[in-house]
Amino acid sequence: MKKNWFGIAGICLLVSFLAAWAAPVAAPPSAPYQVGQRLPSDQQTQNQWVDRQVEAAAEAGDAPLQPVIREFQDLIETDPVLFMLFTQMFEQVPRKPPYLNDPTGQPQIRNYSHMLRVLNHVLTQAPEFNETGLVGFPINAILDWPMGTPAGTTAFLDPRVNAQLKKILTQWAVFLGSPDSCSVLSDDPDTGWFGAAAQQTMPTFVEDFVCDPALPHYGFTSWDDFFTRTFREGRRPVAGPGDGSIVANACESAPYRVAKDVQLRDTFWIKAQPYSLAHMLANDPLTAHFEGATVYQTFLSALSYHRWHSPVSGTIVKTRLIDGSYYAEALSAGYDPAGPNDSQAYITQVAARALVFIEADNPDIGLMACLFIGMAEVSSNEITVYEGQHVEKGEQLGMFHFGGSTHCLIFQPQVRLEFDLHGQAPGLHSTNIPVRARIATVSPASAP
Repeated sequence: MKKNWFGIAGICLLVSFLAAWAAPVAAPPSAPYQVGQRLPSDQQTQNQWVDRQVEAAAEAGDAPLQPVIREFQDLIETDPVLFMLFTQMFEQVPRKPPYLNDPTGQPQIRNYSHMLRVLNHVLTQAPEFNETGLVGFPINAILDWPMGTPAGTTAFLDPRVNAQLKKILTQWAVFLGSPDSCSVLSDDPDTGWFGAAAQQTMPTFVEDFVCDPALPHYGFTSWDDFFTRTFREGRRPVAGPGDGSIVANACESAPYRVAKDVQLRDTFWIKAQPYSLAHMLANDPLTAHFEGATVYQTFLSALSYHRWHSPVSGTIVKTRLIDGSYYAEALSAGYDPAGPNDSQAYITQVAARALVFIEADNPDIGLMACLFIGMAEVSSNEITVYEGQHVEKGEQLGMFHFGGSTHCLIFQPQVRLEFDLHGQAPGLHSTNIPVRARIATVSPASAP
């Protein structure tokens, strides 16, 4: 299966950070945190995992760097600004817990050369299950502290850096699509995805998904095959089949935000992270139809089902894959381990993403947009429909490879929506609404 790994801004923000670099950086709270179930809920778990990767890279000694990692090293070392930024980002990590690997004041990842060595090791590893907190984003875990520094924030917006990261993730995808990546699809009681700990987290896995426990690795041929698994027939019925007034959930996901009267352009980088439609939709000519739009955003955990399904019946008007950033987070999130999760609205404007415009059969909906946004390693957006195709509500539109991230449904301002969030308020503590379940009802435009 072909995989598309897509990575915005350059380094124009550098000057604005210079003053911040001179200021002391506060350490995050010591309490456990949870980043959309993508990084561990316990900081110690993440530190221990990174420790193991550091040790494994050290054991490899001076093993040759893979070509894509060597290219990354050349990019950093030959460009003076990137050399400065990648040096600064590690210097800006505070020399205090929980950033440290040992009591001598030495960070886990010491400098960009050390980072490259650890990345070189990770490119031939698939994520293991973790009982206390899923390390589903290993590269994100390695970059967790430096990407939160002022220098890191700038560097990971640079288009040259993201072009190289795209190459690295593409190379990793080759491994994740190979039989060698099945090593973690085992019954190891602690780290195997079919072990006792994993079965407690996903107790209905066999009933929910197409698999065969009698076969090696339950019949999955690779890590990617496991992560793009499909539901068994009837496990996720479509809400209101034949009823065009009911909008179905496009992803197995938890509601994050509902925003109305969204502007074409807005200051998306500030703390409130308002949506900026022109940037979300990459200045597509159809954007003008959505000024004043309603945006419904949800997030997917690393354990979620990762395929996308049409929220309405209608005709595919246009599809686009948009390059963007991979490890950028909102400046307003500050130096916080939960920064990536707190940046979910921000990344709708800057991250690698897939865009699908649908002309709904129901004229009270009309043209709508579905935006599927990759976060960190999850930037492998694959669209499986084509322009002019008619889809029924609940049919597949595409998928994320390796994990999940966030997505938005964007409706024109005249659409009269009553959302059904299944008894919960949107936010980081909400829980998944099943894919294809009802998330909104549309009233006729003529209704009082």
